[in-house]
Amino acid sequence: MEKKSPSANEYIVIKAKEDGVNVIGLTRGSDTRFHHSEKLDQGEVMIAQFTEHTSAIKIRGNARIMTSYGELESEAKK
Repeated sequence: MEKKSPSANEYIVIKAKEDGVNVIGLTRGSDTRFHHSEKLDQGEVMIAQFTEHTSAIKIRGNARIMTSYGELESEAKK
């Protein structure tokens, strides 16, 4: 039986509450790098997954974030 890390196959849902929300995927490994970027407009939803290549997801802008651990909101820069 193959063991997976706790974050393997973990999904998050991001719903933009304003235009221009940035979702940025960051790599695993000795050097953390940006590997993917999306821009969401108000009302758009993105489902993202942690994988063997994605160790972190950065969200910039006003958005609702839903995970298996609960819900939270990011805020727009003031």
